[in-house]
Amino acid sequence: MSDLKSKAKAFRALHERPGSFVMPNAWDRGSALLLARAGFEAIATTSAGTNYANGTTDWDYHVPREEMLRDFGQIARIVDVPCNGDLENGYGDSAEDVAETIRQSIAAGMVGGGIEDYTGDKSRPIYDLELAKERIIAAREAADASGIPYVLTGRYEGFLAGVDGAFAEAVQRLNLYREAGADVLYAPGPQDPDQIARLVAEVDGPLNVVVGRKDTQLNVQRLTEAGVKRISIGGALFHACYGYLRQAAEELIGPGTFNWTSTVLDRAYLTNAIDKAADQ
Repeated sequence: MSDLKSKAKAFRALHERPGSFVMPNAWDRGSALLLARAGFEAIATTSAGTNYANGTTDWDYHVPREEMLRDFGQIARIVDVPCNGDLENGYGDSAEDVAETIRQSIAAGMVGGGIEDYTGDKSRPIYDLELAKERIIAAREAADASGIPYVLTGRYEGFLAGVDGAFAEAVQRLNLYREAGADVLYAPGPQDPDQIARLVAEVDGPLNVVVGRKDTQLNVQRLTEAGVKRISIGGALFHACYGYLRQAAEELIGPGTFNWTSTVLDRAYLTNAIDKAADQ
């Protein structure tokens, strides 16, 4: 298994080379192994996928930090490629809460992580600007103190939270987060190619774009041409797998047929992925 510093250097290099790269999101060790075997150079975790797979809801921050980072750490340590953590809002409001989350993510084996500015309170969904900035500064300081070139992502959640004037605020906040020490900027929500291109043009730093469900108008080439640096998929792959699970269940309980077995993954493929991980 590569040491943490080597993984961190490899992850940072992906962000510094020309063009874009795809970083799919795993929700457990098995999905991480299959994505690594497919050839992706880095993977991320997904709080949505991990929460739903464990029978809990998402985006309400009720799962304790230690519990979530335990699951994310299992993902990070089982693969030989860099792992980026979906660290939600840092599991607390204060700058010190965020710093501690960064420290724990590194201890768990992650070499990058994203910090959201969503409060978890729908009546005031986004942190005040100054506090949001302080939280990114604290994350940067904690990452730098680790001694590894940790890739920090600053996230604006206004699109998902339904904030008025989200685009203008996204530009303002993402640029502020860049100044505060974020390496990558991220505002989940926009799926229109023209809007994404505008965001790339107005944000002074590498941009991550997440491709979600039914986003058929986007593809890697188009996002690369728009100037996007990193492409993630959030919980979309998890939802796709569970969507197929639902279809198979409905076929079984309805007509009682087994057409769904036509795409069953061969056991040898799974075994090989596990054996390769054990050898590293």
